[in-house]
Amino acid sequence: MPDRVPVIVGTGLSDYPQAPHLDGVQHHAQAMQRALADCGVAKDEIDGYLDAGGGGMMIDDAVTMAEYFGIDHRYIDGTMTGGSSFEFHVQHAAAAIRQGLCDTVLITYGSDQLSRMGRGLGTGGLGRGVKRFAGPQQYEAPFGNSLVGSYAMAAQRHMYEFGTTSEQLAEIAVGVREFAGLNPRAMYREPITVDDVLASRLIADPLHKLDCCVISDGGGAIVMTTAERARDLRQPPVYVLGAAGAQTHWNISQMPDFTDTAASRCGPVAFGQAGVTPADIDTIQFYDSFTITVMLLLEGLGFCARGEGGAFVKEGHLRRGGDLPLNTDGGGLSSSHPGMRGIFLLIESVRQLRGQAGEAQVPDCELALACGSGGWLSCIGAVILGREHP
Repeated sequence: MPDRVPVIVGTGLSDYPQAPHLDGVQHHAQAMQRALADCGVAKDEIDGYLDAGGGGMMIDDAVTMAEYFGIDHRYIDGTMTGGSSFEFHVQHAAAAIRQGLCDTVLITYGSDQLSRMGRGLGTGGLGRGVKRFAGPQQYEAPFGNSLVGSYAMAAQRHMYEFGTTSEQLAEIAVGVREFAGLNPRAMYREPITVDDVLASRLIADPLHKLDCCVISDGGGAIVMTTAERARDLRQPPVYVLGAAGAQTHWNISQMPDFTDTAASRCGPVAFGQAGVTPADIDTIQFYDSFTITVMLLLEGLGFCARGEGGAFVKEGHLRRGGDLPLNTDGGGLSSSHPGMRGIFLLIESVRQLRGQAGEAQVPDCELALACGSGGWLSCIGAVILGREHP
C-alpha cells in the first residue's frame, strides 16, 4: 500500500523585499526554481498546481501560470482567500495527495507591488480608481474606507471590550522586529521599543505606523508530495499534520464580531487532525498585517482566552527566548509583505522544523503553526506542521 502521507519537501523565496528587476510572474518563476532545486524534484514531476493570483484570465492566475510553467497537471486549484490562500492550498493539496488525485504539487506566489505601485496602496480608499465593486463593497468603497481603517475598527473594539492597550499591541511589533534583526533580507532590522511604536505616526486610530506591515515585493513556492517519494529527496520531509480553513465574512461591514475571527472555527479542526493542543506548539508564524491581527489569531486559536491577548503578549511569550516565538523571519511587520504573505508563514515554519533558521532557530522545534488571515480578518487558514509523523 503506497504511503500517501502529505509532506512539504521543497521551499523557495524570490528576491525580496524590493526587486525592481522582477515582475510578478518572474517572482513566481524564481521562487519555483529555488523550491525545485531545494528538494531535487524535476519540473516534469509536478502534476498538481495551486496559485492564488489574479483570478480568471489574469496575468498570474492558476491556468495562466500553469501554461507559463508548462505544467502538465492532473490537479489544479486557483482558490483565492487573500493572504490566507496558501494555508487553504496546503489543505487542498494534502487532500488531493491523500486521494491520489496527484503525486507532486507545486504552490507558487509572486508580487511586485512595491516596485509597481509604491507605498501608498495600503492607506488609499478602496473606491478610488476604476475598479468596480459588488455586494457590500459597493457601499463601503465610495466613502473611502481604507484597508488599515478596517483593522483599526477591530482594534478599537478590542480595546473597548477588554481594555487592551496600545502598549500591548506595540509589544507584538517590538518582538517581531527583534527577529527581523537576524534576517539580512528583512526590510527593517534596527531594534525598536514600545515607545518607538507609540511615537510613530498615527495611521488609523489606534494603529500607528509601526503597528502596520511593510509593503514589499516578493514571492514564494512550496513543493509537496508523498512521504514515500520524499525518502529519495534532498531535504527531510515536513509533515502536514493538520490543515483547516474557515470564513466568517468578506467585507468588513459584514464581520459578525470585530473581536472574533474564523480562527476559532478552523483552529480546533486543525488541532484535532494533528492530535495536539496549543500548548504543544513550539513556534507560531502568524499573518501580521497589523498588530491587532496577531492578537485576534492568538485568542481565536486558543493560545490564550478571548480578551486576554494583551496580557499574554505583555508576558513575553512571543519574543525571542519565549515559549512561543512569533514570526522568526521578521514577519510582515518588519521583513516583507508583498500583498498576500501566507506562503512566507509556511516557508518559515519549514525552515524552523528543518533546523535551518540559524540565529533565529527555535530550540528543539518539533511543531509549528502557520496561520494566514485573508481579506479583512475574513478567511483564516491554519496549518500545523511537524518534524515527525505520529
